[in-house]
Amino acid sequence: MSKQPTEKVKIGSYRWTICFLVFTATTINYLDRQVVGILKPVLETQFNWTESDYGAIVTAFTASYALGMVVFGRLIDRVGTKMGYSLSIIVWSLAAMAHAFARSTFGFGVARAALGIGESGNFPAAIKTVAEWFPKKERALATGLFNCGANVGAIAAPLLVPWIVVNYGWEEAFIATGAVGFVWLVFWLIFYEIPSKQKRLGKGEYDYIHSDNEEAPAEVNEKPMKWGKLLFVRQTWVFIVGKFFTDPIWYFFLFWLPSYFSSTFDLNLSSLGLPLAIVYSATTVGSIGGGYLSSYLIRRGMTVYKARKTAMLIIALLVVPIMLARYTTDMWVAVGLISLAAAAHQAWSANIFTTVSDMFPKSAVSSVVGIGGMAGSVGGALFPLFIGAILDYYIGLNNLTAGYNIIFSVCGLAYVLAWVLMHFLSPRMKPVQM
Repeated sequence: MSKQPTEKVKIGSYRWTICFLVFTATTINYLDRQVVGILKPVLETQFNWTESDYGAIVTAFTASYALGMVVFGRLIDRVGTKMGYSLSIIVWSLAAMAHAFARSTFGFGVARAALGIGESGNFPAAIKTVAEWFPKKERALATGLFNCGANVGAIAAPLLVPWIVVNYGWEEAFIATGAVGFVWLVFWLIFYEIPSKQKRLGKGEYDYIHSDNEEAPAEVNEKPMKWGKLLFVRQTWVFIVGKFFTDPIWYFFLFWLPSYFSSTFDLNLSSLGLPLAIVYSATTVGSIGGGYLSSYLIRRGMTVYKARKTAMLIIALLVVPIMLARYTTDMWVAVGLISLAAAAHQAWSANIFTTVSDMFPKSAVSSVVGIGGMAGSVGGALFPLFIGAILDYYIGLNNLTAGYNIIFSVCGLAYVLAWVLMHFLSPRMKPVQM
């Protein structure tokens, strides 16, 4: 008697449409965030900013971003990803456009603070979306792919913004980039729903999404976890520590690299595009590669926690060579070292964000991302003050290069320190039972 052939269930790929939407939002997020860094040489001349003035403006963004992370993280767990993401992008798009009307350092600080509050909703919503739409074995890759949006936005800004400024003016650069968010919002409202409500999703793909998930897929009636409980969970502090020590380095890459290349290698605004595009192009490779690395290790038989830890250790070590930038006067060698470190940061981000959905139930993911994001932003708010003070001091000594040497040394050691502390807090990153 012959055996009946087993019918192969078609999985489907709608989850990757959702990943693309989140990627696009993250691209817009970083495009809007990066504009002021690109325009720093223009604006500091027009408004007579010192390095400390600029540091205060950056701090206004990062401090409000820290506060917004907590607010939006909790809000998104309450109202859901569709509504939470929509509110976030409306606030940050309006704030981005508001920069065009600032006429003082204080005015830019207010606009940056509003931008920080709005943009803080992106990553809590994005990570929760990935947790809802992907099985654990694909989450790091999906996170790496959508996180490429940060790199694409950072690449687009130095290529697009100078062209707008030359042809229309710096005010129009803020208005044009800010308006893009409202276009994205239309597509988000049309195409997004959680899997249990999404009519475009087939049963095969729905089952695949939940195939390695220990939780019951009862997304509609999930209640968010209480803050009090989350702060007393060791795994929450793993994410807090990892973000606090490494997020400030990314802020440095975003907000000070244009100034670094301009002052160290005597580049004008139009010449900044190529070195910055190379650095941020490298981060795209790092983001996808970092997500792929831990997913590959899982497929090779490693447990989830061991794969994440191993990948993150390799990545942390790849940042260390940025300390060698102090020994070169060749711009392209510096570009190579900074590119490696920036790519490693995005590889780190793809994995550290995924550890939250590895360790916590979906009902707590946005809240934990918000708490850790706040910690990263607090570090990001303190680091610019340190950078501004160091650079102003060495400018006074007519030795700006020495100031950047100190900053690059801090960058090179931050990830290794973060990994060691995370390891001792939770060696096996066990899932939280609450």
